Amino acid sequence: MDAIMPGNTAAKASVDIALHDLTGKLLGAPWYKIWGLDKEKAPSTTYTIGIDTADAVREKTLEAADRFNILKVKLGRDNDKEMIDTIRSVTNLPIAIDANQGWTDRQYALDMIFWLKEQGIVMVEQPMPKTQLDDIAWITRQSPLPIFADESLQRLEDIVKIKDAFSGINIKLMKCTGMREAWKMLTLARALNMKVMVGCMTETSCAVSAAAQFSPAVDFADLDGNLLISNDLFKGMEVVKGKITLNDLPGIGITKL
Repeated sequence: MDAIMPGNTAAKASVDIALHDLTGKLLGAPWYKIWGLDKEKAPSTTYTIGIDTADAVREKTLEAADRFNILKVKLGRDNDKEMIDTIRSVTNLPIAIDANQGWTDRQYALDMIFWLKEQGIVMVEQPMPKTQLDDIAWITRQSPLPIFADESLQRLEDIVKIKDAFSGINIKLMKCTGMREAWKMLTLARALNMKVMVGCMTETSCAVSAAAQFSPAVDFADLDGNLLISNDLFKGMEVVKGKITLNDLPGIGITKL
């Protein structure tokens, strides 16, 4: 399919997910079981706090703190420390950081990471632009926190290119063409002693539940995309007390609402 139609990764992912769902139904098992995983080992999902005013950030954090065990905070602007201070004024929950390529000076980025470590942050995603791979590698070698790639990779072949620059990778089905390639990426990353995170876009429970099938095998999960929409057509993976909770329905574990 790649040879006939390059790109279009989300469209390919939709076909891949549908075929995995069908195969699982024919086998009568959810994909986490087909892959030999223990659903009880599924991690907590992060819940994203976007860049906003201090009052809005404080309000969103208070709402999330009662429902989730770990937060994800978007940084990469001039008010980064203010964002963290605002969140820390209302909760001590662990925080994952997504800098969204926002830091362009490597010494500044490294200094920020050391400061973030002191604030109870547990990982940092894509601290610098993907074009500055050497600078990211320099940061990773000295960082007190694991550094994860997001924009720096999409597909399986990208892992080998960036393996020396990052501690881990963020796998997203809509970027990698679906579950088949995601499982290959997970396997390769583990063989290279890299950490793994599973993420998502703003998606329905169909795509999020598909990604959740291999969540018991990852270190971090950012599967809150379905929680950010009001027009979800499916019921699937649930978040119970902040933790990803998989059901035993065959395939990707969804039903249509």
